[in-house]
Amino acid sequence: MSNLKKTAMNRLILLLALLISLMLFSCNSANQSTRVVEGKSQSVYTNEPFVGMVILTYHKEKLASVDFQIVDTLHNEVFGSDYEKHYPDNEEYRMQCRNDWQGVLSYPAQLVRKQDIGAVDAISGATWSYNLFSAAVKNALKNNK
Repeated sequence: MSNLKKTAMNRLILLLALLISLMLFSCNSANQSTRVVEGKSQSVYTNEPFVGMVILTYHKEKLASVDFQIVDTLHNEVFGSDYEKHYPDNEEYRMQCRNDWQGVLSYPAQLVRKQDIGAVDAISGATWSYNLFSAAVKNALKNNK
């Protein structure tokens, strides 16, 4: 085989190897994709200053993590374990805050496990946080389409 033919053959082999490598890298990168979706909602509580906010992170098109918080826009404060301080003389509301805080902690992990908002179970006594969570997730999914 002449040197000219060997050189052309080597270039063709090198070009094919580069194309195959590029195709494999592209496929691998597509499989590694991460997508972040955000949503917020007041659910049915439009007369209250609370907004449920979620950040859904997908990895390879599977829900990998969920961040959820409820923001009190009146007090400019995130609803947390100490939120009951706003109701020092109302034990019923204080208990409601405790129950809803358990919901805030529980619902994101349930959603990641079950991969379906319809399969997430509301905690007894924590319907308020569930409604805000569910509506915010549905809003995020709707806005992502």
